Amino acid sequence: MANEVLTLTIDGKAISGLAGETILEVARENDITIPSLCYIDGLCSIGACRLCLVELAGSPRLFPACTTRIEEGMSVTTQSPALLEHRRMIVSLLFSERNHICAVCVSNGHCDLQNMAITLGLTHSLTPYLYPKMEVDASHPLFIMDHNRCILCSACVRVCDEIEGANTKDVSGRGKDARIITDAMQSWGESESCTSCGKCVQVCPTGALSEKGKSVSEQIKKRSFLDNYRENRGGGL
Repeated sequence: MANEVLTLTIDGKAISGLAGETILEVARENDITIPSLCYIDGLCSIGACRLCLVELAGSPRLFPACTTRIEEGMSVTTQSPALLEHRRMIVSLLFSERNHICAVCVSNGHCDLQNMAITLGLTHSLTPYLYPKMEVDASHPLFIMDHNRCILCSACVRVCDEIEGANTKDVSGRGKDARIITDAMQSWGESESCTSCGKCVQVCPTGALSEKGKSVSEQIKKRSFLDNYRENRGGGL
């Protein structure tokens, strides 16, 4: 039922939420921190980064908080030694999968991935670096796509589809071969669907998408346009 109030516990704290809300939404409404890199309030949730996995009493599985709806009597654990190690390993894998050189990145000091590593106390990679040969697409007159820094959160794909309505970007390939593509595998500068709005650049959690002319540490993301979108939609998605 719409607007039905459900009660549950998160980390031993009794709270309530509306039917249809996710664990992550209810947690944030109650100032309970659950880490995430792919979740952006105002865009659909897809559970891509898996950092928000939580434990549910009675189940051996872990559940993504951003896509799991609350239920009456649910008991959620968001912080445990096992979850901390799980999250540390995920962030380590993200760093080792691509070529993230923070010291020369335009988003250094303003990067969600970098901040997550600091929050989790990750000072070095737990896995060997793959050092893939990744391309940089600087064909657009305003923006740059650096695949070396992409974590495949798909925020750029979702904002282009759901808010701008251009459907310019998509994900092609699987696993370590996955890439963000523009139109039918075109360079960004050749795209006929891109409106050059820059929304994809602003929601990118790393330095994968940036504005031309930005130097080290100068790319600060501006996401205020999402506030207006959420208001027009009557709240978050």
